Amino acid sequence: MQESIAAQRRELKALLQAPLREVARAAARVWPRRAELDSVLQNLLARVPHCKYLYALDVHGVQISDNVGHEGIVQADYGRDRSERPYLREAVPAEGFRLSQAYINLREKRPALTAIQLVRDDSGMVLGFIGADFFLHDLPLTRELYEEPRYWRQIKGDPSIRGTVFHQTRTESEMDRRIDTVLAVVEELMVDHGVFHVILHFSSSRAVLWVFDDPYRYRLLDIDALVSPDSCLAYPRRPYPEGTVVPREAIRPVLTQLRALRFMDEMFYLRSGTLNLFNGIVGLTFSCDGSHYIPYDEFLGMDQVFWLGNVGGQ
Repeated sequence: MQESIAAQRRELKALLQAPLREVARAAARVWPRRAELDSVLQNLLARVPHCKYLYALDVHGVQISDNVGHEGIVQADYGRDRSERPYLREAVPAEGFRLSQAYINLREKRPALTAIQLVRDDSGMVLGFIGADFFLHDLPLTRELYEEPRYWRQIKGDPSIRGTVFHQTRTESEMDRRIDTVLAVVEELMVDHGVFHVILHFSSSRAVLWVFDDPYRYRLLDIDALVSPDSCLAYPRRPYPEGTVVPREAIRPVLTQLRALRFMDEMFYLRSGTLNLFNGIVGLTFSCDGSHYIPYDEFLGMDQVFWLGNVGGQ
């Protein structure tokens, strides 16, 4: 994810650096006169692609112009001290340009970022900064879809639950009592009826399904539906989808392993398990509220001894 974000930031920097240098050169000639700065910013706003507001700041981060936007001049921020805003907390590099990390805009409460450009006079002395605000939804990013990595990740859960795990025991649920039927129905749905993602909530006896033919909406199955093979009739028969990471013959072993983890110990046990056929990830949430996301093939190589040691240590 960080690599994807870094690539987008490089593209934005290349897009914005030259026009903001032009704004800074023009602003230096009228610095620090408010009305003339406003005029310069108005004239050059169109040169800065997708910019929401342009404004000038002195060396202390205090605004010495108005906010200049495509809708006109906003005078409310003249004299505002921006020195504590995220985009001014880090030093501007020697090249004179810095693109901030994304932050939440104070007025609109939307993700935004700010480009800061140093303003120098002819002698090279720093006069202040030009600030340019952008909303993320306005920016022409390529936004290639981030690809979820396939490696084991462990996430600790609620500390209050972890702290009481030694004082709890598993209470048998209706799904526990009918687990073999439930897993047979789920396997059938995934192999022959287009279900590509399932979340099994063992403790609350329910499942959430996503279907290949209608991926934007989930289906919620209660225990009555899960223990009835007739439920499969509500889902059209579909060939096993192409492009999956999990082969169809691995679905039953994964479900069997989830069953084993549910019953492995009265104190440390599986509360919920997930399987996604396209990214090949098995998700696990244990009684200590710790969660794991593991490639299915790696998951199948882990026995109960491993999990009892790992979850207990967590």
